Amino acid sequence: MSIDTPPDFATTHQQLERLRGRLNQVLIGKSQKIEMVLACLLAQGHLLLDDLPGTGKTTLAKAVAQLFGAKFSRVQCTPDLLPTDVTGFNLFNQKTREFEFRPGPVFADILLADELNRTTPRTQSALFEAMAERQVTLDGLSRPLSSTFFVMATQNPIDSHGAYPLPEAQLDRFAMRLEIGYPDTAAQLAILAQARQTHRESTAVEPILSLDQLAQLQEEAAGVHVDLRVQEYLVALCERTRHDPMVALGVSPRGMLLWQRVAQSWAMLHGRDFVTPEDIQTVAPPVLGVRLVCRGPNQAQTIETILSSVEVPTYR
Repeated sequence: MSIDTPPDFATTHQQLERLRGRLNQVLIGKSQKIEMVLACLLAQGHLLLDDLPGTGKTTLAKAVAQLFGAKFSRVQCTPDLLPTDVTGFNLFNQKTREFEFRPGPVFADILLADELNRTTPRTQSALFEAMAERQVTLDGLSRPLSSTFFVMATQNPIDSHGAYPLPEAQLDRFAMRLEIGYPDTAAQLAILAQARQTHRESTAVEPILSLDQLAQLQEEAAGVHVDLRVQEYLVALCERTRHDPMVALGVSPRGMLLWQRVAQSWAMLHGRDFVTPEDIQTVAPPVLGVRLVCRGPNQAQTIETILSSVEVPTYR
C-alpha cells in the first residue's frame, strides 16, 4: 500500500491491536508502557529506557524488531567503544587498492544501545548524529540510514561509577524517557508460567507487519489533526516550562514538535483522528521527563504542577 493512500482506519485499528496484543505477551503486565513505546515508534522518535537491569528492556527491543521483520542490532556501550564501532569505517582492500565501507550497527532498522551512559561523549555524539539526521557521514560521504531507524537506548540509574551522563542537548534527541519497573505479583506468576514453555517452544516473535506498513502507520500518525486551540494549549505549556521557578531548562522548539508528534500517535493508538488536550497531558510525563532540568528533586511533581497551571481549552 502506498504511503499516499488515504488511511483505512479499520485496517489501522486492526494492525495496532495485533501489535499491542503481541507485545503484551512479550512484556507481561506492562500494557501502559507498551502503549508509550508504540506511540514513540509511530512518532518516529527515539526512546530512552532509564531502568534497572532485568526488567525486559532487551526483550522488548528485540520483539519490536521481530514484529516488523526488521533488522536488529545491539551495541553494548563501554568506555572503550569508538565512534567507528557504531557508525562503521573504511577499510583498505589490498587487492582492489580501494577503500571499502564496513557498515556499523547503526545500519539497522532498530538499534538497542545498551547502557549508553557507559560510553564516552565522543561515541555518544556519533550515535546522536545518526539519530538526528538518520544518516552517517564518514570521510565527507553521507550514507542514509533506514527510513524507520529507531533507537532504544538504556541506562542504569543506580550505578553511576564510570558513567558519562548524557548532556541535555543530547537528551533532547529522544522523544521520551520511560521506566518499565518491576512487574506486579500476578504478572510475575504469569512470567514464571510462560517460562516453563521456553525449553519446548521458540521465544522468537513472528512478524506481523512489514517495514512498509510501519512507514504507512507513521505517515498516518503524522496526519492526525491537531486543532489550533490544542496547539495553543501546547505552546502555553511549553512556555510555562521556560518560566517556572522550579525549572532550570524548559522545553525547546524541537521538544515541542516531538510532544505534538507523540500526542498524534497516542490519539491514533486510541482510535481517533484528532488530538485532544488529554492526549497532550497523557504523554507529557515521558516527553518532559527526558528534557526538563528541574531545580527540585521531584521532577514528576513539577510536571504535574505545570500541567495544572495552564487552563485546558474546551475542545469539541
